[in-house]
Amino acid sequence: MKKKWFVLLSALVVILSLAGCSSKSSSSEKTVQKVKLGVIGADTDVWDSVKKRLKKQNIDLELVKFTDYNQPNAALAEKSIDLNSFQHQFFLDNYNKEHKTNLVSIGNTVNAPLGIYSEKLKDIKDLKEGDEIAIPNDVTNGGRALLLLQTAGLIKVDKSKGQTPTTSDITQNKLNLKITELDAVQTARALSDVAASVINSGVAVDAGFIPSEDAIYLEPVDESSRPYVNIIVARKADAKNKTYQKIVKAYQTDATKKVIEETSKGSSIPAWDTFGKK
Repeated sequence: MKKKWFVLLSALVVILSLAGCSSKSSSSEKTVQKVKLGVIGADTDVWDSVKKRLKKQNIDLELVKFTDYNQPNAALAEKSIDLNSFQHQFFLDNYNKEHKTNLVSIGNTVNAPLGIYSEKLKDIKDLKEGDEIAIPNDVTNGGRALLLLQTAGLIKVDKSKGQTPTTSDITQNKLNLKITELDAVQTARALSDVAASVINSGVAVDAGFIPSEDAIYLEPVDESSRPYVNIIVARKADAKNKTYQKIVKAYQTDATKKVIEETSKGSSIPAWDTFGKK
């Protein structure tokens, strides 16, 4: 009799043990992965839509907002965030070089053309002798702004400086325009004080502009735009992190394209079809 009870008890222990393993396995499968993503500006509609879709994959994406263009990379390098999405490849390359960091792109997002805006002028041709134009003061966006002014026919810069000319590299300035360098997020706020400002697309949208409609001159989009495609960035050691790759994949979808088109009024262009996924 005792033997029979021992057998039954042993069987019960095995069943409960298996049930516990099953419960543990099920619980493990539903573990939520928390990821902090650094962004610039208040407009997060696109990432908010991605965030909702990632919940179905048990990924909790927290958007960490910054106000200065150097903060998200510093935060990523210091591991206070896991990813960021605000910059183009050229900006990242220059940041890595200056700060000796090892941050890498893991996916393309959008191409957002740079624009020239004004509260006083309706056409780029209305600029007058001695007018003041504000541009971003960082190396990459400042160089890009000067190249845009050149494309618009306002100045000429030294070709040997490639993508990063500075104001000292201006070789021709027929209107004697005064070029004032400001932090990129300040260029929109300076519009009341200058004839025109060169403003990054995201900053312009945050300021209430529709780049494709309100810019008095907009940067052309072609193969030369490739260095300015916006990207999702991680630390090099995390470049193949499966959770981060899922985030990239969730971004590069038709659902995201729709939100990009709606929120940017066509001013930002999904880049993964035109320039590749990475």
